[in-house]
This record gives sequence, C-alpha cells and structure tokens, in this order.
Amino acid sequence: MTAFVQGRHEYLLPMDDERGPDGRGRAQTWDWPASARELTAGELAGERPDLVILQRPHEAQLLETWTGLRAGIDVPAVYLEHNAPTGTASASRHPYADQTAIPVVHVTHFNRMMWDTGTAPTDVIEHGICDPGHLYTGERPSLAVVVNEPVRRTRVAGTDVMLKLSRELPVDVYGMGMDQLADAAPWLDGRLHENFRQSELHRAMAAHRAYFHPYRWTSLGLALLEAMTLGMPVLALSTTEAPRAVPASAGLLSNDPAELQHRGRQWLDDPGLAADAGAAARAHALDRYGLERFLADWDALTERVVA
Repeated sequence: MTAFVQGRHEYLLPMDDERGPDGRGRAQTWDWPASARELTAGELAGERPDLVILQRPHEAQLLETWTGLRAGIDVPAVYLEHNAPTGTASASRHPYADQTAIPVVHVTHFNRMMWDTGTAPTDVIEHGICDPGHLYTGERPSLAVVVNEPVRRTRVAGTDVMLKLSRELPVDVYGMGMDQLADAAPWLDGRLHENFRQSELHRAMAAHRAYFHPYRWTSLGLALLEAMTLGMPVLALSTTEAPRAVPASAGLLSNDPAELQHRGRQWLDDPGLAADAGAAARAHALDRYGLERFLADWDALTERVVA
C-alpha cells in the first residue's frame, strides 16, 4: 500500500473511530502523501470513485452499504489477491472465481497459477518497492530474519528452519511476537527485536551480513525484496515465487538446510563475497520490483478496467 499510494491518483481510504479492520485509514507508522485521504463511511457516500479495489471477500458488500454502489456494476472494480491459497493449494477455489465483472489481480505468477479462478479474468502485477537506498554495511556478522508471529506461524514462516539454523550460525530476528519466540528459543536472548518502525528496521537489517528468508509458504514476502533493495545478500527456501525473485548472483535458494548453513558461513567469514552478492541483489530488485514499473503496471490496468 505504501508503494501504491505513491502514484499520480487520489486515494480514498475508509476510516472509522476504532481504526479497525474495515476502517484503518492512513498508515500510522509510515509516511504517505496527502493524496491518500481518509474518509468516514458517511463521507464516502458522497464520492463517486473511478475504481474500487477490493481485498477481502466481504468488501463488495461494505461498498454497497456505505455508498450504494455495486462493485463491477455501478463502479469499476478489481479484486487484489495478496495471498497464496491455503489448505489444499492446487484445489483452492477463489471466492471471485467464475465471474467476469471484476478482474482478480494477483501479486505473483505463482499465486495466479495455484488459485482456481475458473473463468474470471486474471492479471498479475508484481510488487513494487520504495527504494530505501543502498544502506548495507554488513558490519554485524550475523543473519537477519523478519517475521511476525513466528510461533503461531511456525510451519508457514519456517520458524523451525530458522531455529535450527540459529543453533549453528548467529541469527537476529525482527518482528512482532518476539516474547513468545523468547520462550521457545532462550538461546536467542539478546537477538530478538520487537516491532521496529520501517525506517529503523531497514537500517537495523542492513547492518547484518545477510538476510535469511525461511518461509515455506508465502505469497512473496516484502521483507525479502526490501532486504535485496537495501543491498543485502539473501538466503531463502526455494519455494513459491522466490526462485523468480532471487537470481543466483544475489544469494542462495535451497531446501537443503546444510547448503543454507554452508553459504551463510561463507558470507560470515568473507564480507567481500557477501557484499558482491548484495550488490547483485539490489540491482535485480530495483529492476524487477522498482516503483516506476509497479505504478506503470497499475496505471495500465486501471485505464483498461475503467474503460
């Protein structure tokens, strides 16, 4: 969303007094331009947007309740699907399958391949990253991991993979829910960092020698792309969209823990080797996931759907 609101449009963001799931409004921890405006449900009733972006199945009903407009009928709409399917992935039926009024937009090609959308029109717009700059120093001989709720999401996030590696190599973990991880992994005492602001997180990550992305099943973690943009070399499991996102020159993708450990040890012992891989990671991330390409793709889709 931070990348999306950098475009040339005006963005209307529902807001309620509680800033709950249906009315969060503007981000509270990131800086967004003034063109991203908060509106209450009452204020939205007086608006006629050019395009509505739905991100959860019940939002079409919210739109009609708030504005009287029917998505895909009275106002052009797209359904932005952020996630890979859960459950039996190859048989997961998308809630917007087999309708033609509202295109389903995926954020990775893997997601589009795995979701069953039937005859619904689909598109892929890959992520875009606001460039934080080449902040990498690699001065800390350890691996950085970013994960929220690592205990609850153990299998999805690969927390078990990360903990096994942390027995062999120094690993620092950033995110929310670090207190539960501290109980599960007391040997990480002093290496768990709770809920940094994004700007603080970027600088903290960039001080580590490399980034480790142990996720088994995720759409495509923005933290992985941000780490690459920072200039960090990356280790990741060879799953979901990661093989498309990380070229061989930028790091190592492997499902063999021994290979990941070996490459991590190489980087810890050879800062120059790590820095070279990080430079390749940054160049690739800026080229594939740069903001200009991302916003241009959204503009093209918007113009097509509105037309």
